[in-house]
This record gives sequence, structure tokens and C-alpha cells, in this order.
Amino acid sequence: MSQTPPGPKGQPVFGSSRQYARDPFTFVTTLERAYGGVSQFDMGPLETYMVTDPEAIQRILVSDAANFQKPAFQDDALGDLLGDGLLLSEGETWQKQRDLANPAFNMSRLSGMADRIVGHAESMVDGWAAGDVIDAEEAMTGVTLDVILDLMMGVELDAERVAHVREQLEPLGKRFEPDPIRFALPDWVPMPDDAEFESAVAELETVIEEIVARRRDDIGTEGDDDAPMDFLSILLRARSRGEQTDEQLRDEMMTMLLAGHDTTALTLTYTWYLLSEHPAVERRVHAELDDVLDGGQPTMADVRDLEYTTWAIKEAMRLYPPVYTIFRSPKRPVEIDGYTLPEGASIMLPQWAVHRSEEHWEDPETFDPERFSPERRKDRPRFAYFPFGGGPRHCIGKHLAMLEARLIVATVADQYRLDFQGESPLELLPTLTAHPRQEMAMEVVPREDRA
Repeated sequence: MSQTPPGPKGQPVFGSSRQYARDPFTFVTTLERAYGGVSQFDMGPLETYMVTDPEAIQRILVSDAANFQKPAFQDDALGDLLGDGLLLSEGETWQKQRDLANPAFNMSRLSGMADRIVGHAESMVDGWAAGDVIDAEEAMTGVTLDVILDLMMGVELDAERVAHVREQLEPLGKRFEPDPIRFALPDWVPMPDDAEFESAVAELETVIEEIVARRRDDIGTEGDDDAPMDFLSILLRARSRGEQTDEQLRDEMMTMLLAGHDTTALTLTYTWYLLSEHPAVERRVHAELDDVLDGGQPTMADVRDLEYTTWAIKEAMRLYPPVYTIFRSPKRPVEIDGYTLPEGASIMLPQWAVHRSEEHWEDPETFDPERFSPERRKDRPRFAYFPFGGGPRHCIGKHLAMLEARLIVATVADQYRLDFQGESPLELLPTLTAHPRQEMAMEVVPREDRA
């Protein structure tokens, strides 16, 4: 077998970056269907290897994870925004920060936060009236920001300040839209959107400074039973012991503020879209909510009984994974499915292509929550589905994200349908995450079938 994986030839200088930038979602699914589990293409001057074989993905993320790291280009692209936070840090720095963060994301702690999540969802719904047309993505961004600020930073921001945070997200996202020119040029070359990006980062840093100032004298004492265990309090106590710098504090808070809400907001947005487009599925979700909630607000005890609702959310993340690809780089040459990938190579693990692979999913373009029933998932490869990554670098917030999504869906769908007013199929905007290009206009419709 050739040591070089198959793939498209591409163009001089740009490689395949123009095709990728035009539509990365179609690009990766086309490569997977044409070339199988391992392929290769040039992203500008960067030779990129795409791996979609679930067993190889499991090896890279789990069994051989110590021999892989985040690629250098990712740090170059994201460093100005996220610094050395949990998403980008490596080695001892990452392990220390991860160990600090773990108690804040412990399921036993999160279980006690269910009523606060529901409270934020209820506050959102209280502002709606029958016949209103809302932007679902904007609404879900708002409520998930409220949740992350409350549960992980111990603060509430007024509606005007939350809106100000949301306004900074668009210029941040523009920086990470695939751009063949940016792929081809060295990182130090100025780009037209640099000033807008830097201004947005500065505005968010100001918000973070305000939050830290508010909480600095309200962090409790180490070892006290009533010491707050939100992530910011944990970091501030570590700072008081000299174990964190102000720069580390900034990087972790920026990572938490952005990564802590965006993916959940998108999961919810796509869930509402798919439920609206598939009335039979929506009716089953409603029937389950009527049975489990019996007219009351959702509680932590209800979550485990929301089986079909959970399947629907997971299926939304299969079809529209907010994180649509992740990257790794081998610390030494590595053989994957018979191909030798060099040390330092850029390896793409695209959730989008794997989640829609005909190798692992029957009718992969169809919205079918029952794929996640025990009977149908038992023979599926573990890494045919990995919306939260996997291995030691899996998303630390995955339990919070799933708890939050189920409780918000239950709170809203117990009272209302959200009827999508736009055109299908959706067109997507690839930034760091997969956003809809159009406004997700949805009409708020009271449920007539509510038991």
C-alpha cells in the first residue's frame, strides 16, 4: 500500500482550500465517500490528513492520546482569543487547569443546579407571547449565556450587558471563517478584519474584568463546606494561593465565556429547527413531556426519564454537530490504517463527515432519534458519533451541556411549539462552530395538544 493517503490534487499555492472554504461540510463528506477512512489534501501550504475511520479516531483521541497534541496552527489562530486556557493548553499546564476545573463540572454539583437552569429557561419563556416570532439562535444564545454566567462564574448580568456580549460574537466568528487567502499567507500578515476582531476581544476582556472584580471578595475560604464551587471561585482561590496568574485567569474565563455557551446554544437551535420540520418526532417529544412532567416544571429527577427527548437532542447533534471538526498532530511519525503520517502533521477528525457516513448510519441524512435507542446503538462503533470529542481531552462541559439542553427543551416544549419560518434545507456558516447563515425565525405557538 502507498504510504500517502489518496485525495484531491488541488491547485498551486491554494491546494484544496478554495473548495474547503466555499463549503467545508460538503467538502469533508465528499472526501469521506470518495476516499474512505483516511485521505489527504492541501489546505494552502499545510498538508492535511482527514481521518474518518472510527477505530483510528478512537486510537488518536483515546488509546494513543499521549502521542498526539493540538496542532501549532490552531494555537496561532486562536491564541489571541483564548490564550492558554483549557481548550489550547498542553502538558502540565493543561493537566493543572483541568484538575482545578473538574469539581465545577462534577455531576453531583450540577445535579443541584437543575432548578437554576430551569429558572433561566422560564425567564426566557415568560418574555414570549403567542404569535411572537423570535430568532431562536439569539434566544438560545441569551439563555445559555445566562446559565454559564450563573453556574460557572457566579454572576448575573443585566440584559443590556448580555446583549453587548452577544454583539461581540459576530466579529469574533468572522476571524475563523475558512479563507483561502488566510490559509495561504503567513500568520503575521495583517488582514482586513483584524481591527474589528481585536476590538471585540478587548470588549470581552472588559466584561471579564468586571465579573472578576465583582467576585474577588466573594469566593469563600478553601475547605469551607459552604465555599462556592463555581469555576471562577475555584480559580480565584487558586490565584490567592499564588497558583494562578491574572493572565491564566483571563484565558480560562474567556474560554469559559465563549466555549461554555456557544455549542449548547447551537444544539438547542438545531433541535428546535428539526422538531419543527418533523412533526411526528415533535409529537413524541410532547407526549413524553406530558407523561413525565405531568404539568409541572422539569426537575433533576425527571431528566433520566426523558429518554426520547434525549435521543432527539443527540440526533440533532449528529446531523448538526456544533463542533464540526477537531484537529490533532502526532508527536512522532504514526501509521494510521496503513498510511504513514509524519510528525507534526495536521490531522482533521471531522464530526460532520463521520456523523453522516453511510458506512455507519442508515439513511444518514434522515432525522431519526431512535438511532440512539439501546437496540440500534449497541453495534455501532464508539467513534461513529463524537460531538464532544473523546479521551482525556473530551469536552469538560459535556454533562452540563446535555443537562442544560434537556431541561431547556423540556421547559419550552412543555408549553410551546417553535414553528420555523425560514427556508429548508439550512445553509451553514462555518466559523469555530457551525452556525446557520440565516436568521432562525420561529413563531411561538402555544401547544394545543398539551395534556
